Amino acid sequence: MTEHDHHHWMNRAIDLARRSPAAEGAFSVGAVIVADSREISTGYSRETDPKVHAEESALDKLGANDPRLVRATIYSTLEPCSERATKTRPACTDRILQAGIPVVVIAWREPPTFVADCVGVEKLRQEGVTVIELPELADAAMSMNRHLDLS
Repeated sequence: MTEHDHHHWMNRAIDLARRSPAAEGAFSVGAVIVADSREISTGYSRETDPKVHAEESALDKLGANDPRLVRATIYSTLEPCSERATKTRPACTDRILQAGIPVVVIAWREPPTFVADCVGVEKLRQEGVTVIELPELADAAMSMNRHLDLS
């Protein structure tokens, strides 16, 4: 995939993030899963229930053993979570690792707004996942979250 492709799919994820119902206690995030240069699933925060994360929503639409996942790239506007407030749901990093997705592309890292030390990127890289950051798209990816403390 070229840098142009990464920007195309991240902009698609940013558009999805704008669909997220606003919430005081959560980020609005969009996610797109791409395999063989085609979109195979999408998700956004609070798409199916008040606690669902974007990556989780996109993964839930595919079978756990979907053979495309091992050659897929997931685009997420925000670093995938490394822990959940709702302990009954696995963290998005764990879901990505379980799915076998080899490449994760993000626009910005999770600030300490809700989690003091998100280690999603580090955990993914430690497990051999390629993580690509697109800081030039961070402002656009943050735009629907300006009502939160992003410092």
